[in-house]
Amino acid sequence: MRKMASALAALTLVCAGCATAPQNQGANATPPASQDPNTRIVKSRDGSYTGEIVGKPAKNAKFARLEIGMSMDQTQKAMGRAPDQWHTYESGKRWIPYYFGNDARRMQAHYKGEGCLIFTAGNVWGGAGGDLMRIEHDASGACYQP
Repeated sequence: MRKMASALAALTLVCAGCATAPQNQGANATPPASQDPNTRIVKSRDGSYTGEIVGKPAKNAKFARLEIGMSMDQTQKAMGRAPDQWHTYESGKRWIPYYFGNDARRMQAHYKGEGCLIFTAGNVWGGAGGDLMRIEHDASGACYQP
């Protein structure tokens, strides 16, 4: 019985340590560097996280005005319109125990003739999110995967 109590106490300490260990939260998490030479890793506007820009904007493209770290509202104002298509999906962070960041869900927005944008879409309860983390310059729209 004493061994079982000791094991339970040790397990409790390990679990408590995992719950309080610092984690990269939501948009602060660094996406993995892509192998694609057309992908650039860039800092967000405030420098708190990094995002990706894929490809180069076409001449006079509105996507050229966008920056990693912009909010959804700022992005729509820069574009002058709402996305043509969009959907949300769960990221792998959704299944990390005790993850409270804003990147458990993501939103992909497609602007015809421009490309796709990926935003953080909130935590597991639907709160927070809305940070631009990836810009894909692709006028063909092949980047959009519902």
